[in-house]
Amino acid sequence: MSVKAMTHLNFRGDARAALAFYQSVFGGNMAVVTYKDAGNVQEPSEADQVMWGQVAADSGFGVMAYDVPSHLPWHQGENAFFVSLRGETAEEVTAYWEKLSDGAAVPRPLGPAQWAPLYGMLKDRFGVTWVVDVAVAYDAS
Repeated sequence: MSVKAMTHLNFRGDARAALAFYQSVFGGNMAVVTYKDAGNVQEPSEADQVMWGQVAADSGFGVMAYDVPSHLPWHQGENAFFVSLRGETAEEVTAYWEKLSDGAAVPRPLGPAQWAPLYGMLKDRFGVTWVVDVAVAYDAS
């Protein structure tokens, strides 16, 4: 078993450009899933924005990013990032979730998601937002 924590940056329409920039700086591979790719378009003008993106380099550098949908509050520099915690098994992720959720606000309870067997979001008692999930390979088909 292993768990990885990664910074997850939040943008409003600039996630793809930011990921491309970070890839140019650190190298590695970039993966992007748009709201349209995921079948999760709520605002047609945002269909090609990034629902999930990542740059991962052999050096160990990694960053995730997404475009916050317009129906959610977002201001540059405020709530600019999440900590993404990804584990290999549901048991591992659930154990971390239970501990992190002590005293936390939970906008998205841990449960099945379209892209992962388990996914949840919480803001811990110190004000840090965590997105927690079981890692699975992305199938672009």
